[in-house]
Amino acid sequence: MSGSGAPTIEIPRAEGVRVAVIAAQWHPKVTDALVAGAERALTESGVTDYKVVRVPGSFELPVAALHAAKGGYDAVVALGVVIRGDTPHFEYVCQAATDGLMRVATDTGVPVGFGLLTCDNDPQALDRAGLPDSREDKGYESAQAALSTLLATRAL
Repeated sequence: MSGSGAPTIEIPRAEGVRVAVIAAQWHPKVTDALVAGAERALTESGVTDYKVVRVPGSFELPVAALHAAKGGYDAVVALGVVIRGDTPHFEYVCQAATDGLMRVATDTGVPVGFGLLTCDNDPQALDRAGLPDSREDKGYESAQAALSTLLATRAL
């Protein structure tokens, strides 16, 4: 894990915005922690109008994110984890979910915080999940990025 070069992003005040948190159900220890981190970032930003929706896996994140974006949410936070295995499944799911989430953002103009962990193994995922002994909190960072992008686009 690099970690070097990460920007310092202030938690923006974002009262009055609606945020959808879409999270996969696979690897619940990791995804539950990602959701908790996202909720903490939203609360610190003053966001009170948010909804958490769970989908089966990371492959399903884009379609749920699209419905949220079209359903009037101001920002979407997409959370999941795919861990490399012995088949090409990892590459297909990671690429499809990444491309799909980017397409949701660019096609709708609604910011999507990218919290899809693509890890080689369980320890890498746990280290990014925002657990007490994790080095990173990608759920928190993804919500922070979605809100920061929302405010930046509103300023344009």
